[in-house]
Amino acid sequence: MALGTVTAPHELRFDTGRVCLDLLATTHPEERLGSVEVLRVWITGSGLVPPGTALAHAEASWLPDFRELRALLAPLVRGRPTPGVPSYDLALARVNELARAAPPAPRAVPGADGALVRRLDGPPGRAALLAAVARDAVDLLTDPAARASLRQCEGDNCPIVYLDTSRGRRRRWCSSEICGNRERVARHRRRAALARA
Repeated sequence: MALGTVTAPHELRFDTGRVCLDLLATTHPEERLGSVEVLRVWITGSGLVPPGTALAHAEASWLPDFRELRALLAPLVRGRPTPGVPSYDLALARVNELARAAPPAPRAVPGADGALVRRLDGPPGRAALLAAVARDAVDLLTDPAARASLRQCEGDNCPIVYLDTSRGRRRRWCSSEICGNRERVARHRRRAALARA
């Protein structure tokens, strides 16, 4: 699957610019973390683990924890920081708590061709993977430049938040191929309708 394209509800996107934002994107256009198999694909696709990492030990009981973290991230990255508001404070405290666990430990090992590749010491646990996402969120939330680059997609009914790293910081859509294309098609149809009238 090419980055930025989605052709079926089970396909995932990894084009927001941050792992924590990629997790947030798993709610659009509908629930994407519907099975442990999809969660395993998301964990690998997000870069939390090197390609080929065994995740057979991941089980359905992991889904509620990843969904909980996703729900906690939403108020923290969508909109202005609002310390003092109980729901915001609770979400921030829980993300900080999740970030305390040690993330998966990478190591460099020689690959088949002799070049060094990244591998993990062992199968990553649920707490370690959640910690990696939570730490990414803490990094994002505490980096003023990154926070200033957060954008909400301007596409109709698109809730995706992304990091705008475009030249001039003028990116309007989460994906030019998806929301941008929809907007261009809608604009064309409006012009065509006006021309017929």
